[in-house]
Amino acid sequence: MILNRLNIINYKNIAEADIEFAPKVNCLIGNNGMGKTNVLDAVYYLSMCKSHTGQPDGTVLTHGSDFMMLQGHYTRHKVEEDITVSLQRGKRKVMRRGTKEYKRLSQHIGLMPVVMVSPADVDLIQGSSEVRRRFVDTSISQGNSEYLSMLIRYNKALEQRNTMLRNELRDPLLYESVEQMMVGAAEVIHRERSQWVQRFIPLFTRYYNSIAGNDEAVTIDYNSHLNESTLAVELEQTRERDLLLGYTTRGIHRDDLVLNLSDFPMRQTASQGQSKTYTVALRLAQFEYMLDCCSATPLLLLDDIFDRLDASRVENIIRVVSGNNFGQIFITDTNREHLDTIMSRLEGDHLMMRVESGFVRPLKSNER
Repeated sequence: MILNRLNIINYKNIAEADIEFAPKVNCLIGNNGMGKTNVLDAVYYLSMCKSHTGQPDGTVLTHGSDFMMLQGHYTRHKVEEDITVSLQRGKRKVMRRGTKEYKRLSQHIGLMPVVMVSPADVDLIQGSSEVRRRFVDTSISQGNSEYLSMLIRYNKALEQRNTMLRNELRDPLLYESVEQMMVGAAEVIHRERSQWVQRFIPLFTRYYNSIAGNDEAVTIDYNSHLNESTLAVELEQTRERDLLLGYTTRGIHRDDLVLNLSDFPMRQTASQGQSKTYTVALRLAQFEYMLDCCSATPLLLLDDIFDRLDASRVENIIRVVSGNNFGQIFITDTNREHLDTIMSRLEGDHLMMRVESGFVRPLKSNER
């Protein structure tokens, strides 16, 4: 899959842009705060129906604007595809494939798969379990529509149960009807997450070793209440406690990944360089997993990927992404030398662009 062209109107600090991309590598260079990341975020939005930052839709509109539009012109399986998202302040967003509007945004997820590596990925290590669950869910749902449907069903039922708990309802029949929906969805979600972990760990370990060498042992464990019990049992046993607390304490919404380095938690022992290596390896493994599961080759968005890494690890990342597995790549950096080094290693067409104050323009081969 290739993104040939991107049109942006009133997205964050980009008032208007019409950008044509190269089919292999696209580099955006500029100082911090100029809009490089916002270009990548617009690409991400067209794939995932939301910003990579998770910020509310109303906040992505350019300051003072009441309307936002993104349009991507793709080639997918040798067929031209147009994806458009439009948003008016105070109204719901509209996603279209061609001229046809999606009835549900979930119908679009996975059509244009994407993986984004960003500085915010440090939250995979330092952040809450919700961040790591989102990583797993994003990996699986882009290639598995049933999983996404079960996730939506579970979260709706969970919200209903939590409302009942806050209102101190005690009718067991009401709880059983809601919990039955949770249990059915949770079984599918737990099964898919367990299978994902088994497939993902070897990919992740290989990428980490490719970047850092073989001297550092890394592991990932999957913690879930359903590893040793059933959700039906867990919910019944904890209902009285949940009534006192006002929320559901057991279930797949409490699942977590335990990320370790040399048998110790990453968040406690890893240096900045090790943390960055770990998160980059997580994303590259996510890409390879999705390459096998999605109907198209994912776009790879690399935002400020080389920050906090020593020269040898930068060199290894360049070598890894130069492999034939990777399709179209988008890279941002403030350091032109990094990008020139990448271009000297990667084959195929490439494009260098400068981003300044929300304006994007292509650079000539001899222009700095």
